[in-house]
Amino acid sequence: MSLVLRSLLGCLLVVLGAPSRAVDVPPSPIVVFGAASLTNVLQDIGTAYTAQTGQQVSFSFAASSVLARQIEAGTRADVFVSADEDWMDYLQTRKLIEPKTRHDIVMNRLVLIAPAASDIKLKIAPHFALAAALGKERLATGDPGSVPVGRYARAALTNLGVWSEVSSHIVPAEDVRSALAFVARGETPLGIVYETDALIEKRVRIVDTFPEDSHQPITYPVALIATAKAGAGRFVGYMKSPAGRAVFTKYGFQNLP
Repeated sequence: MSLVLRSLLGCLLVVLGAPSRAVDVPPSPIVVFGAASLTNVLQDIGTAYTAQTGQQVSFSFAASSVLARQIEAGTRADVFVSADEDWMDYLQTRKLIEPKTRHDIVMNRLVLIAPAASDIKLKIAPHFALAAALGKERLATGDPGSVPVGRYARAALTNLGVWSEVSSHIVPAEDVRSALAFVARGETPLGIVYETDALIEKRVRIVDTFPEDSHQPITYPVALIATAKAGAGRFVGYMKSPAGRAVFTKYGFQNLP
């Protein structure tokens, strides 16, 4: 056997005999389904969580109704954060979340908004002149039939005695950020959104805040999905930590009483 052939054979035996090394595969991201009004705050919390733990977090934002139905249809998710209790109840009755992990995390307020340059002035009170302020124009909010902000808006306007006057003027947006955009672009003179959404959009201003007793408390429940991967609970824990709560406060969310 030639010297060259022996050398090649020796190298081959070394390679074949070398112990295999485990390939470091990064863990798959935690998948969080969050109400549209949580877009900015959860993205910031996710970035901070990844920097601290190395665990990536992937988000899907939409109306709570849309997200709940996607989860029901089998779409992959680990954590659900809803803008109301009803859609979390919807998943719980179908045994799609872990009930023991469910709890409310923050609260919000309901506000009436107008384009920043608008001179509309209204004081929200029973039978206030909302219809007169609208005239023949439209009022943007979430779809009252399914989207949480629209449901809160309908309840508030009903309790204040003006729903029947303005219900035909409603633009039923697919989520609160869409309703916000209608007003920001000047397509509607008024809209009803959450306070936190109004605070991040410089093209709108808050006309007034709805009385808290005009609608159900706006609470955000969070829970692990029944099929959540191991470690998803750590992200939920981080949301509740002082660092996570500081981000919620920064965006105008209220801590629970």
